[in-house]
Amino acid sequence: MGVTLDLSRAPARPVTPTNLTGLSRQELADALVEAGVCPREKAKMRASQAWRWIHHYGVTDFAAMTDIAKDTRAAMVAAFTLARPEVVERQVSKDGTRKWLIRMGPGIEVETVYIPDVGRAGALCVSSQVGCTLNCTFCHTGTQALVRNLTAAEIVAQVQVARDDLGEWPSPKEDRRLSNIVFMGMGEPLYNLDNVAKAIDIIADNEGIAISRRRITVSTSGVVPQLQALGEKTQAMLAISLHATNDELREKLVPLNRKYPLAELMAGIRAYPGLGNARRVTFEYVMLKGVNDSPAEAKALVQLLKGVPAKINLIPFNPWPGTDYECSSWSTIEQFAAILNRGGYASPIRTPRGRDILAACGQLKSESEKQRASARRRAEAGQAETGKAGVEDTPVSG
Repeated sequence: MGVTLDLSRAPARPVTPTNLTGLSRQELADALVEAGVCPREKAKMRASQAWRWIHHYGVTDFAAMTDIAKDTRAAMVAAFTLARPEVVERQVSKDGTRKWLIRMGPGIEVETVYIPDVGRAGALCVSSQVGCTLNCTFCHTGTQALVRNLTAAEIVAQVQVARDDLGEWPSPKEDRRLSNIVFMGMGEPLYNLDNVAKAIDIIADNEGIAISRRRITVSTSGVVPQLQALGEKTQAMLAISLHATNDELREKLVPLNRKYPLAELMAGIRAYPGLGNARRVTFEYVMLKGVNDSPAEAKALVQLLKGVPAKINLIPFNPWPGTDYECSSWSTIEQFAAILNRGGYASPIRTPRGRDILAACGQLKSESEKQRASARRRAEAGQAETGKAGVEDTPVSG
């Protein structure tokens, strides 16, 4: 006798409450109305109150919103959440750099790094994607396949986690420890521009976290069609992950160059909205021994950037397990910098920070991916040993 499953009586799947962290001001007001928390005529005021508690005071409990009525807070508790993502691991380098492994959901982990004494006081390096599609050969993150884009809430949450740990609530006007935001973590920000732009709007809001757009830098490997939109939507400072002065070498180091070669990239940079001496482009150039560090390449770099208001960050290569690259010698980097300086470009040499906890530039990779890769290597090694034993144990016929 057949049995029919009555799906109409199946229990409803639980509805995950909306996290208010990633909502714009208008979205927050709309959400309050849709959830029945308040009528439309009071939504703007209630949203402004909630916004300040969330982004200025950093609260994670609606009960702390003391200028909002208790019944209204109770309605917010029923419909929304302010929960932070899970901090799986926290590491502190001997130089004061801090790194957090943050779990946004099952298998969704990113690394976020706070670097003291960078910018006005300290910079937070945030991720925009889980993994990366670009496969830059010198970058550890590039060896991790893309899982997905981060939401605006997940990007903002990285800032909140850092400020929780730094004890920087409410938002200070002076003496900030976290003064700058750099989108230089995992992923290519311009492949997730809508969420990056929305997160920047939230981070830069004067009644919240209040970090100026002039202190927010977005680094791209050169997704040329999105450069104009980046400037128009965010007014953020632009950084270009360059690393080579000719297409042949850059295609090896940054495969995206095959799609957007240097001539196209430089044209896009020159057209970047707001570009000028007050808003210079930062070019990032990782120093790879015997690859891109010759005096001839330094001179070629000066010519490539001619007429572009810019500074050049020279980045000593930060090694990671499995790489074949080596860092240029300090004398080679200094010689390279001297040529750039004579060519009229400021070229600070970035002091490696957080190397001992794999928190330096190009070293980020989520722990879950490391563990999966390690498990694969162990399994492959086991299979190889089994195969080797099978070969060695096979009798040799006469």
